[in-house]
Amino acid sequence: MPIRLARNAYGKNAVNLSKIIRHKDYHEFRQISVNISLEGDFETVHTLGDNSKVLPTDTQKNTVYALAKEYFGGSIEEFGIHLAEHFFSNNSQLSQCIVEIAEHLWNRIQIKGQYHPHAYISGGSEKHITAIIKTHEKTAVTSGVKDLLILKTSDSRFENYIKDQYTTLNETSDRVFATNCEVSWLYQIKPKDFTDIFNEIRTALISALANDKSLSVQHTLYSMGEEVLNKFSAIKEIRLKMPNKHHIPFNLLQFGMENNNEIFIATDEPYGYISGTVTRE
Repeated sequence: MPIRLARNAYGKNAVNLSKIIRHKDYHEFRQISVNISLEGDFETVHTLGDNSKVLPTDTQKNTVYALAKEYFGGSIEEFGIHLAEHFFSNNSQLSQCIVEIAEHLWNRIQIKGQYHPHAYISGGSEKHITAIIKTHEKTAVTSGVKDLLILKTSDSRFENYIKDQYTTLNETSDRVFATNCEVSWLYQIKPKDFTDIFNEIRTALISALANDKSLSVQHTLYSMGEEVLNKFSAIKEIRLKMPNKHHIPFNLLQFGMENNNEIFIATDEPYGYISGTVTRE
């Protein structure tokens, strides 16, 4: 049976970059991490050790820093598109280039109601993410949010599920709903401003979860996706990953006390993992 090289790719991951954009009255601080993946005519580097078509991953890293000086001042989506187009236009051997960017969020510190001109506080673990997939035929852009931790203390139920000989979970009509969301959406139309629409979609997602009368995590997941597609015609589909961060009522009866949904054990593991894609027909 003949042996051949199947699909392959290479690139540079975790290119961590910080940039200070110096405005007249304040500094803007941006921090991103970039992953690059290249696919194309790279068979001979594997089979013959011929490196003549290989753009070194160190060069890819250097390109990110060099292009960031002029081209990273707006959205991470526009910067990602520029990086993908640069690699594609300068390397004819490529069939696909993927650029992934995650932005760590920083907010200017407020003191007595006024923003400090150059002091920042972390926005936590939440990240704004994007992925650019460029081929000869098209450029696909997804945006999203990662590590968005959301919780509400009511309007969440879980009832009428399958019960077998191993089921110990009690039904509940009122529970804590907590999830660490990762959401990404695919554009079918390039928006006028990637940053504006990102902020609007993030707000819509949070509002949909807060206002949903949840019958399950799956039920809320669909409601959130449906809300985004109904409000934003530029979005073709949206994918949501919503691990269930369990808060289990603690047994206070052993101490002669009632627990009226007040005291919980917060558990990280094991956790329920729910995902789904909501798309247009």
